[in-house]
This record gives sequence, C-alpha cells and structure tokens, in this order.
Amino acid sequence: MTAATATPATAVSPLLTRLAAERATGALLRDRGTLFLEHGRVVHAESPSTPGLGVLLTTGGGLAPERWNEAIDQAGARRQVARFLVDSGGLAGGELEICQLAAIFDAAFFALSPGSGPSRFRRGATHWIGSVRSVPAAAVERETRRRRELLDAVWPYPRLDTAPVVPRPAAPGQTVTARQRLLLRHADGVRTPADLAWVLGRPAFHTLLDVRRLAAAGLVETPHEPAPAPVAGASLPDWMTQTQTPDVALLRRLRDALEASL
Repeated sequence: MTAATATPATAVSPLLTRLAAERATGALLRDRGTLFLEHGRVVHAESPSTPGLGVLLTTGGGLAPERWNEAIDQAGARRQVARFLVDSGGLAGGELEICQLAAIFDAAFFALSPGSGPSRFRRGATHWIGSVRSVPAAAVERETRRRRELLDAVWPYPRLDTAPVVPRPAAPGQTVTARQRLLLRHADGVRTPADLAWVLGRPAFHTLLDVRRLAAAGLVETPHEPAPAPVAGASLPDWMTQTQTPDVALLRRLRDALEASL
C-alpha cells in the first residue's frame, strides 16, 4: 500500500485531537488518568495506574523526598513546583525534563487506554507542578499506539498487566539482566506490575514491558485465561455429548495402513 492510499490511523482520543486543533488549555479527564493541555499541547499527565513524577524523582531518581515535599509546600499553591525545584538547586533542569517526559508518556498510556471510560474537558484547569516541557498531542497519541503494539509483540497476554507477578526459576545457563533480577527480587507473588513500578520508582509501562519479556522468557508465570462460561439455555444434541465406544477394528485398520505406507 502506497503512502497516497494508506488508511490513516484511528485517533486514540478524538477529543484530544480536537482540543489540540483548537489550541485549548485545560484538563482532559478520563477514568484512568488526566492530561493537562496548554495551547493544545500536553504539558503534564497523571494516572492512578502510574507512580507519577514525585516517585520517579525520589524513589527512582536522586531527589531527596524532603526536597520534593518542600517544593510542594513552597510553590504548590502558585503552581510552580517544577520551577522551584530547579531554582533552589534541588534538581538539574535536564533531569527534571527527562522525568517529566517519562511521566507524561507513562500516564497518557493508561489515561488513553480503550477501557478508560468517557472523556471530559475542564477548560482552563492547570496542574500544580507547572510547565516544564510541552509535547504535541499527536506525538502522545502516536507513542500510546506504539506502546500498545509493542506489548502485544513481546508477549500477547494482557492478563499479565494486572495479575500478581509470580517468578519462575531460570533455566540452566539462562541469562538474567541486573534490571530483571531487581524486579524479580521484589516480585513476591502478590505484587502486580503496578505495585512493582511504585516500589522500584520506575514508569509503569516499562514495568509492564519488563514483566511481559520475563514471561516470554519463562521467568514469570503467564496467567491462564478463564474458561468461557456456558451459555444459558444452550444445549448440545445427545450425539455430541454422549461417550462413544471407539471402533477398535477401525483403529487397527488405520494403524496397519499407516505402517504399510512407511
């Protein structure tokens, strides 16, 4: 298929696409997260499914929790937490920008998921973190779509994303990376990938991806799909459910025929 005839990808969120075209400012709210827009570009995102910027900076990064709390106390009401962190010397601007972009793409992946319910827009709403760097809405949608495809390409078992992570012993000679060992060390058969993301201070999507890769390598149990429930009122004919006595003579003839053909 040529570029001229290619079918355009379906929008992850038609409302987000429209708001970007309108250069709107406000908060796009969905059941699994919120995207904050400024002049049609995404400046922040958060989701209950992800650790968030504070955890990425304090647990996964080098920022002391006291400095994070101080920034919220001193600049949260003015919606300038990010600026306070940099100006006070608590964090380098480049490190903050990298973590902010990771938080945006991480939360947007869950907020824009197909099961995240209807969208609502609160015009003019802003976030207390303040503006660090904006991202085009089209780039957020494109990255969200790419991440969905990547998960299925690695190991197409979505139940892994919400089930407790149950480690399995490595095979003799099987290589396990330092990053994988750390995740497996915290996987106690109770914590889900989201729980592990919070414990490790890592983006939730990257943790999902790590878990799927571990499952594909046989280092994590893959949950079995539940058996489909029987359809009420449906019944099969007797001839399909009754136990049939095998025709032994026929089976012997088939065996003799196969042996003769070898």
